[in-house]
Amino acid sequence: MLTDAYGRVATDLRVSLTDRCNLRCAYCMPPEGLDWLPTPQVLTADEIVRLLTIGVETLGIREVRFTGGEPLLRRDLADIIARTAALDPRPDISLTTNGIGLDKRATALKAAGLDRINVSLDTLRPEVFRKLTHRDRLPDVLAGLAAAASAGLTPVKVNALVMRDLNADEPPELLAYCLDHGYELRFIEQMPLDAQHGWKRTEMVTSVEILDSLSAAFALSEDTERSRGAAPAETFLVNGGPARVGVIASVTRPFCGACDRVRLTADGQIRNCLFARSESDLRAALRSGASDDEIAARWRAAVASKLPGHGINDPTFLQPDRPMSAIGG
Repeated sequence: MLTDAYGRVATDLRVSLTDRCNLRCAYCMPPEGLDWLPTPQVLTADEIVRLLTIGVETLGIREVRFTGGEPLLRRDLADIIARTAALDPRPDISLTTNGIGLDKRATALKAAGLDRINVSLDTLRPEVFRKLTHRDRLPDVLAGLAAAASAGLTPVKVNALVMRDLNADEPPELLAYCLDHGYELRFIEQMPLDAQHGWKRTEMVTSVEILDSLSAAFALSEDTERSRGAAPAETFLVNGGPARVGVIASVTRPFCGACDRVRLTADGQIRNCLFARSESDLRAALRSGASDDEIAARWRAAVASKLPGHGINDPTFLQPDRPMSAIGG
């Protein structure tokens, strides 16, 4: 098992398949983009599957979420998913994507073994989408959402990040849209993971503000039917249910004490926390001929050193050197 010094057990693995992305979201990277990892540094499909096999069959990983960058940019995505689904015991397999191109691939991904999907959608207004992402691709995202629902990747979940002076007035509009289409919406507090290191705690739209905005248009009540467990989102029933809305308050209401996640970057580094300042290199072990047992031992050691919390609210907090696009969500 992947156990840390505080008794937490990592069973949820987030796997970044690439640091590349076809959007330039303001909370993630500058308009001109970033210097991408050279291809030789990125794990191959065989290397990813070998690490997944060790994680699932030896270390107790039960959930695998593929992320990016934008994971749909990997042409071998369906193959990686199919090989993951063939592991024993079979893990739960999900994908976080910006939705661009999903309309063409949703059916094939479902057939390969994908169980669930999360699509990022921060606004329904074309002009705000262009300002936020520096791209005019909102119709593609909406088409991807519809395709995911048609393919049976349900419940389709939508991730929305709220930024002041940009889309802070949109939570009710986004929730109404998701209710109309049968999607489950999750709002996310902005975290210090931008490449520009421009995040300021005082400028962040808090979960309380988001819930107040939603409560002006909908009746929200405690979700007593669903146990939160290690899930990052606190959920609420909308107008008495069964529809729900979630809020991920990583900054103002951290849930580090129940965290069960560990991350693998596209270049083969293990991160025991989204905000970790250090990484453990599994790619070098893979490519130098290390045995599965040796790799598993390195992985256990990486998780064992996990800190009790991310420390965002500590005055000594330092933002990770890597932005979200290079870490994986």
